[in-house]
Amino acid sequence: MVDEAVRSPLAAWETFYVIIGSSAAALTGLQFVVIALVAESPIQSSSKEIAAFGTPTIVHFCVVLLLSAIVSAPWAGLGNAALALGACGACGVGYALVVILRTRRQTGYKPVLEDWLWHTVLPFVAYAALLGSAVGLRLDPPAALFGIASAALLLLFIGIHNAWDTVTYIAVDRRRPSKTGPEER
Repeated sequence: MVDEAVRSPLAAWETFYVIIGSSAAALTGLQFVVIALVAESPIQSSSKEIAAFGTPTIVHFCVVLLLSAIVSAPWAGLGNAALALGACGACGVGYALVVILRTRRQTGYKPVLEDWLWHTVLPFVAYAALLGSAVGLRLDPPAALFGIASAALLLLFIGIHNAWDTVTYIAVDRRRPSKTGPEER
């Protein structure tokens, strides 16, 4: 049986994680629709652009879903939950660094400041906050749980923004006239 002192701090967050976990799962499905729109777009995209801008959005949504599962699991102690959350944070920091490299290496789109902020800086901040909060979970559970929740919510908002950004980019570029005439295609 889970010790009441351990269950209590995590149980208080159950509704929050049900909401954001469900949202992340639904938005993951919608991101597949976004990728289908990209595939149908007349704009040529390479796997490098998708790896830099599309795949991370799916990863962020899936991490929110995973965090929801971790916090909702019946842990026997906060130490084990902290270890699982810390592993997610550490992997996320590493992944954010990979995305920065992918964004720099792709040549199909020149990112502007907003792109760098939403696709690289904010995810790095969210994963670093998750890692830091996981480390502090055993020392100050209430503060750490707010940090973990903030990181999860930030990743959810990043995913929503980036999916919307992709859809609007496609919608605007579809309406732009081609640089080549029909006879040159």
